[in-house]
Parts: sequence; C-alpha cells; structure tokens
Amino acid sequence: MIDYMKTKSISELTKQEFLDFVVFLGMAPGNTEAENSRWNRKFEDLAEHPSGTDLLFYPESGKESDEAVVDEVERYRHENGLPGFKDSDF
Repeated sequence: MIDYMKTKSISELTKQEFLDFVVFLGMAPGNTEAENSRWNRKFEDLAEHPSGTDLLFYPESGKESDEAVVDEVERYRHENGLPGFKDSDF
C-alpha cells in the first residue's frame, strides 16, 4: 500500500493510485478531526487545484463521483502546465 503522507508530488502516483486516494478520503480515514484535516491538506498539496477539498465536499453538479474529481484535477493540471500522473500522456 502507498504511504500517501510520504508522497511529495502527484507525478509519483498513477491515475488509479490517486483515485484510490480519493476513495480512501471518502471513508474519513482519521480517528479525529485533526487527522482528517491532515488528510484533506494532503489532497490539496497533491492536487494543487484552486478549489482544494471543495472538489470532494462541494462538487459541481454532475461531478460528484470520485472519478470526476480525479478527472478535474487532471484537466486543471494539464491546462496549467503542472506535472501529471506518473502514467499521464502530458
């Protein structure tokens, strides 16, 4: 299993691994609010998307699925010249 807290960049992860991380976050993995906040900050650090965790908790209509969150992060990163996933074409 990947230690997401040690992951420094989204380019260290495949798209599937990042999707697995998003699914993991949906299970509220922390035992405390502080731990969950750490996980949410890790998502923000990896995604580098201006909407941050709003992508997870307040998604746009039609973009509620975990896959849609990952696709939006990928789209944003590509359009803004940021590194993609390890298995990305850009």
